[in-house]
Amino acid sequence: MLDPGFLKQLLLIVTDDGLRTSDAQRHAYASDAYTLEKAPPGAIVLPNSTEQVAAIVKLCLVHGVPIVPRGAGTGLAGGAMARENMVLLCLSRMNRIRKVDIPNRRVHAEAGVVNTTLTKAVAPHGFLYAPDPSSQGASTVGGNLANNAGGPHTLKYGVTANHILGATIVLPSGDIVNLDASQPGLDILGIICGSEGTIAIVTEVVVKIVRAPEAIRTLLAVCPSVAVATKIISSIIAAGIIPAALEMIDQTILRVVEESYHLGLPTDAGAVLLIEMDGPEAGLDRLTAKVEQLCLDGGVVRVEVASDAATRAKLWTARKKAVGALGRLAPSHATQDGVVPRTKLPEILEKIEEIAAKYNLRIANVFHAGDGNLHPVVLFDERNKDEVKRVLAAGGDILRACVDAGGTLTGEHGIGLEKQEFMGLVFTPEDLDLQKRIRNVFNPSGLLNPGKLFPVHNTCCPHMDRPDNAELQLLARGKGSV
Repeated sequence: MLDPGFLKQLLLIVTDDGLRTSDAQRHAYASDAYTLEKAPPGAIVLPNSTEQVAAIVKLCLVHGVPIVPRGAGTGLAGGAMARENMVLLCLSRMNRIRKVDIPNRRVHAEAGVVNTTLTKAVAPHGFLYAPDPSSQGASTVGGNLANNAGGPHTLKYGVTANHILGATIVLPSGDIVNLDASQPGLDILGIICGSEGTIAIVTEVVVKIVRAPEAIRTLLAVCPSVAVATKIISSIIAAGIIPAALEMIDQTILRVVEESYHLGLPTDAGAVLLIEMDGPEAGLDRLTAKVEQLCLDGGVVRVEVASDAATRAKLWTARKKAVGALGRLAPSHATQDGVVPRTKLPEILEKIEEIAAKYNLRIANVFHAGDGNLHPVVLFDERNKDEVKRVLAAGGDILRACVDAGGTLTGEHGIGLEKQEFMGLVFTPEDLDLQKRIRNVFNPSGLLNPGKLFPVHNTCCPHMDRPDNAELQLLARGKGSV
């Protein structure tokens, strides 16, 4: 537990309402989105300015207290989890938009601003903020930056890193630094983005906004099987067409979403592809027709085109609400986040089926098909210890299969606690050592988000049912939306 004298000094920085230390409050922050195990922090601080963050960091450095940055807690890899000897620094109150700069197509916002708020701020001017993780209604832009979040429309528009023009950061020393992507020199912003709070605490960002498309066409390709759907994905991209979004939903999820929301989805389909085209009105119908033909040539049953905004919204509800609806099928679910080349999708989905059979588990699939970012969702009951053990083992096998197929460990959820012991599958010891040395330049005390991102065991590829590693994985196995 944290020293009472230290807590009194924290209180002087953030006042009564900015410090939470009761058991009930600590347990409310004991996990990120739907983790299996809880790890209550020693204290939660809620600063309202960059200066307060800097003061908190300096105080923690003097007392040797570790700090874990946190946005909205929507992460799925345990990156924002803290222990009882740590301070959880929650940035959710730093939620002001500092400046909307339409002529220069940028917005200056604090790190606690919710993703969708950025688009709402610029929509009246005909602009939007493109990165759209499925948690965008809750996740914050600072957390998005820390994990380099993606989303359905990043197939065309890119991930968070492609939209960050500047940031204000607080270093582990407590120093405040302003970063500007337009300035010459080393790309420090590139190092910060995706570093999961292990290098600096992001308190403010400057993001790029883009013109809202003049026209949108949203298609639902009804496929007889997952195999047909995955082959069509590659054929569309191979034809030189980059949709704004290209998502796949399998039959398990189609049926449970339809039961939940009554959207009129084709529950007899083996899978569906949600394809969105956007751009100038001129020529978009021709391009959409070409995509329709590619789908029909690839063996789809039919292609439905959204006739209006309401129909489009229904189709996106099927995708955005997919994982949440799985609560109808099981009390718990664990979501993976591996990536494979698009051409490997058919074989990796077959492999996932084999893994499900091997461990006697049910796995549903909904994912960002256009860029090969898989989100297999394992259905189970966390009260069953044997089943939990099998879920962990299956998750490890899925990650190994992704790497074996030429892919990697994560597309957008990050490494956190969940995947740190698998980093050796994609990085050599020399690679990892270099990354650690870069982190240590910024974070020499090791107090900023310790024990995350990098392996802490001697093996690079643990067997998931070993007790020591199972405990680590239980801390961060996500069950939330993707």
